[in-house]
Amino acid sequence: MAHMALSANLDPAFWAGRRVLLTGHTGFKGSWLLLMLERLGAQVTGLSLAPETEPALFDQIEGWRRCHHHVADIRDQETVAAVMREARPEVVLHLAAQPLVRRSYADPIETFSTNVLGTAHVLEAVRALDCVRAVVSVTTDKCYANDGRVAGYREDDRLGGHDPYSNSKACAELVSQSYRDSFLAAAGIGLATARAGNVIGGGDHSADRLVVDVVKAFLASQTPEIRNPQATRPWQHVLEPLTGYCLLAERLFAVPDRFASGWNFGPEQAETAPVSRVVELLARHWGVAADFAAQPGNHPHEAATLSLDSAKAHDQLGWQPRLTLEQAVDMTADWYRLVDAHADPAVVAIEQIERYASLGEAQAQQAAA
Repeated sequence: MAHMALSANLDPAFWAGRRVLLTGHTGFKGSWLLLMLERLGAQVTGLSLAPETEPALFDQIEGWRRCHHHVADIRDQETVAAVMREARPEVVLHLAAQPLVRRSYADPIETFSTNVLGTAHVLEAVRALDCVRAVVSVTTDKCYANDGRVAGYREDDRLGGHDPYSNSKACAELVSQSYRDSFLAAAGIGLATARAGNVIGGGDHSADRLVVDVVKAFLASQTPEIRNPQATRPWQHVLEPLTGYCLLAERLFAVPDRFASGWNFGPEQAETAPVSRVVELLARHWGVAADFAAQPGNHPHEAATLSLDSAKAHDQLGWQPRLTLEQAVDMTADWYRLVDAHADPAVVAIEQIERYASLGEAQAQQAAA
């Protein structure tokens, strides 16, 4: 396929009135995606557990007003099927998951049952319908068998995962592949998997998240405690992969078999950075010293280095990152500072979505010049 225009924006004409089933819509990424889809005019049905944090971005943006809101567990096969039958989606975006590495060590059974069997329940419900055309099943950059390499992992590299979270997402990849090959491809349904980097952005309130913990410390005028300051991750603003998921859904809908495979949506290699660099950028934005303390205690295994090669998405989807790491950190810090100063969380997020879309238009024009 010819190299496509980079920084492609989403097509409002595609999404306007489109019936979309979004699992995990009450989570951090799901809430941002809900705002994006609302802006594009989609008719969204959300299926997810109730928000698990206080505060939660979903509550802050009054997400229940922005979709057909269903509180349900994807481990409940009958409920998943019933919601899907009622919604009759044309596009399914499957984000629901147990997403935390440390929690997966504490409760591996919950992690595997949610991320593996839950994915099978969603795909089984899709298989029973005649309305679905495109499915994007979201996994993680951690689904690869990490061999310590510095170079980015490519989509055809071996799947694996040391901890239960990473391993469960590799299993979800295999479940998706099996459903695609056994059932969905023959039915004309395009199923792709999407692997994003370490997302940051305003409104993340989860436990054991670097930016969340550092921001809390700065707001309280305290020194943040860091587990692994030299651990290197593919940091990216949440709007980057979410745009990738939606672009992928558009392409799958148009040509289901052509795009039905695995896709990486990670930052440029040069933007992959250690934890200490993210703390430094946050501190610079806040105007405070970039000091941090080592978090006491023994911590479960986490990979030292991880990055993605997203050349396939660049070349075949017209997707590429729009923000540098510094810009991503600045946008994230802006959201927390403005909301701490009593700005409306939804208004701040929507303004950032608009700014991000404008940046994509400018980059596309520049690439075409």
